[in-house]
Amino acid sequence: MGKNMDRESADRIIAAAERDPDSPTATSGFADRADAAATRNENEEDEEDS
Repeated sequence: MGKNMDRESADRIIAAAERDPDSPTATSGFADRADAAATRNENEEDEEDS
């Protein structure tokens, strides 16, 4: 399996989608899924640190 989505990567994907709203990245909803995955992974890391 691939590497988990991190915040930096999600932010790059979101920025690319915002730069070109008609791009496949923007229209497929990938930016939203990347954001959700990064948030989920951040929350999991916080739980592991507790």
